[in-house]
Amino acid sequence: MRHANVEYQGLVRTATADPDGRLIGDDGATLDAAAVRWLPVSDGALFGVALNYRGLLEARLPEFQASPYEKPPENPVLFIKTPNTRNAHQGAVVLPRGERLQPGPALGVVIGHRASRVSEQDALDHVRGFTVVNEFSLPEDSYYRPAIKAKCRDGFCALGPWWVDRDDIANPHDLALILTVNGVEKQRGSTADLIRPIPHLIAELSEFMTLNEGDVLITGTPPGRVDVREGDQVDITIEGIGTLSNTIVTDHGGEAK
Repeated sequence: MRHANVEYQGLVRTATADPDGRLIGDDGATLDAAAVRWLPVSDGALFGVALNYRGLLEARLPEFQASPYEKPPENPVLFIKTPNTRNAHQGAVVLPRGERLQPGPALGVVIGHRASRVSEQDALDHVRGFTVVNEFSLPEDSYYRPAIKAKCRDGFCALGPWWVDRDDIANPHDLALILTVNGVEKQRGSTADLIRPIPHLIAELSEFMTLNEGDVLITGTPPGRVDVREGDQVDITIEGIGTLSNTIVTDHGGEAK
């Protein structure tokens, strides 16, 4: 089942999609999708993993084998998307003045139960479901130390519009991710190419920090990031989950809305 958080007629509601695609509120009433403001699917912490796609890591191996790295990373390269980055379906994303902006299609794993030092075998028992994430970033110079300035601008992590129950996704390690800009495909990947699968990531992270209900693990972005410009509509589709849409706007010096 697909679930969403929305604002409707001035109230924050939870909603589901019925088999006919209608949006059903938590009181059983059908909601007018055109009058809904979509909200992020979760308000938990956002944990990202860089370099978790084979093609991306392989493309950078010559760089990592040179000074100062000497070898590719042996452990997950982690980063955090801070609360100010949280954005939603149909939300605007601000292009900072004088900067390049790149979307990042990713599968998001929504934690459903507290996870502390769990085994890989038990890791998926702690998952509520899966969502679409657009992990926006300025181009990065260092994958070993993802920069806060590049990753943590206002509105730089869109989530949604849905999260889908864990058991409704037969194999989260075989899902196509497609990025389109103004309707033109610009990037494509598959979770089959994840270096560290979801249970491995949950086990590694929960070994040294507790994952709580509502936290979202961003499993990585496939190779081929592209630049976007003011006015672009950026859509990310993950099969079986849905399409997340955002529009790029100009920085006028105010907050991202």
